Amino acid sequence: MAICDWPKEERPREKLLERGAASLSDAELLAIFLRSGSRGRTAVDVGRDLLKRTGSLRGLLDLPPARLAQLPGMRSVNRRALVLGALELGKRYLATELKRGFSLDNPEPAARLLTAELRGEPREVFAVLFLDNKHRVIGFEKMFYGTVDGAAVYPREVVRRALEFNAASVIVGHNHPSGVAEPSQADRDVTDRLRRALELVDVRVLDHLVIGDGHWESFSRRGWV
Repeated sequence: MAICDWPKEERPREKLLERGAASLSDAELLAIFLRSGSRGRTAVDVGRDLLKRTGSLRGLLDLPPARLAQLPGMRSVNRRALVLGALELGKRYLATELKRGFSLDNPEPAARLLTAELRGEPREVFAVLFLDNKHRVIGFEKMFYGTVDGAAVYPREVVRRALEFNAASVIVGHNHPSGVAEPSQADRDVTDRLRRALELVDVRVLDHLVIGDGHWESFSRRGWV
């Protein structure tokens, strides 16, 4: 049965407009951007098949464009453009807090923007937010790149960039490609080294955020900084 023959309240587009996007399943949300199905299959059916093949919505959206184009149901240029464009729109929305002058006075906004920047990375990436004395953003950099289970962090380089930005404080963060946000002992050790190095130039480490899959952990909330 085609979607247009479904009860109005069950059609993905109408459901979204009347009950909000949160009421849609992942497959229904994908169907909004797929726009149409294939022979004998609705757009929702195609969405379910894509999720099954890739394991999850994240598994689908993290695929490189060339790999995405190989999936049944995603070979249309228009479809891929809509899905990838929607993904980028969401990333840019979440990253608006990176604008210079935005105040980060609690972990949530910093975690949102670090999630937008780091969550899809296949390897560990260590990033730094440079802040002024009112906790406003004056710079953001992905400074160190590693493997799937670690990244070497050099405190001297963080100190150098903090001085160049004339920062009063920093918030540091990194992702765990495994998806598990629980900080490791190595994470605690590097935070201590950074804190000691930055204290020598009167720059505070306000927080260290570990980004997982749909979850994050804050060192400041645990009393570790």
